[in-house]
Amino acid sequence: MLSHAHNAVRLIGVPMDLGASRRGVDMGPSAMRLAAVAEAIRRLGIAVTDEGNVQVPDRSEVPESPLGRIGAISLVAAELAARTANAIRHRECPLVIGGDHSLSVGSVAGTATVMAERGQRVGLIWFDAHADINTPETTLTGNVHGMPVAHLLGMGDERLARIASVHPAVLVEHLVYIGLRDLDEAEKQTIARLGIRAFTMRDIDERGMRDVMDEAMHIVTHGTGGVHVSLDADFIDPREAPGVGTPVRGGVSLREAHLAMEIINDSRAMLAMDLVEINPILDRANATAELATDLVASAFGRRIL
Repeated sequence: MLSHAHNAVRLIGVPMDLGASRRGVDMGPSAMRLAAVAEAIRRLGIAVTDEGNVQVPDRSEVPESPLGRIGAISLVAAELAARTANAIRHRECPLVIGGDHSLSVGSVAGTATVMAERGQRVGLIWFDAHADINTPETTLTGNVHGMPVAHLLGMGDERLARIASVHPAVLVEHLVYIGLRDLDEAEKQTIARLGIRAFTMRDIDERGMRDVMDEAMHIVTHGTGGVHVSLDADFIDPREAPGVGTPVRGGVSLREAHLAMEIINDSRAMLAMDLVEINPILDRANATAELATDLVASAFGRRIL
């Protein structure tokens, strides 16, 4: 039985939008700190260390083409992997706030590296409207934030696919998607070909979040030493979370999102968490960052009663 009760959290900011075409998510870490995410966790009796931000190059310092920025993204991801791994080795849970979702190539790689040191594998739950499983060969946009899952599974550009000490960083059978509703045709084919367990919004509508989460947690904890939770804020319906990098109508309700986080906390399986794609430019009075802060609190044990 897995048991990763959290006595300490390490907050790591990644103010990066190099993987996206729309600007603004580089301000996500500032928005989350403004929403007092560290204080929300401390109120649960958990120690929090905010170690600041990973250094990210300015857009003026990198190539203009999206694919041309892979080199810069891989350097940021490698630094983030080292920081994430260091936190877990010290029995702290890294909470990585972004920033576009390409950063998760690094954070998940860091978790996978520590699990490999312990002779174990990592499970991965990817909460997202998008599958993020394109490669530089299949992408329609060139945007790297649409590629992190592919690279964690060992596909695509070697600079992103080999950040972890183990290759691939994540095995297909240890990955679950939750909340998918906007996929490219190539992504649909890849998911089907690899046999990835993907819970779409239809699954959530028909089965309910409780049933979906029960099956998901069984998959990601079976044969692993713990779970990395990677949550794109566009998982939630944009009527409730407008300030996200790539909003898509028809997402989960706020209450469904909280239930998912509460079930994750109940499992005591979470090793690390990403909260990404907060875009204050599209937000209203920082409401999405505040909502995201509440979700983080639920993932770390806040209860209604």
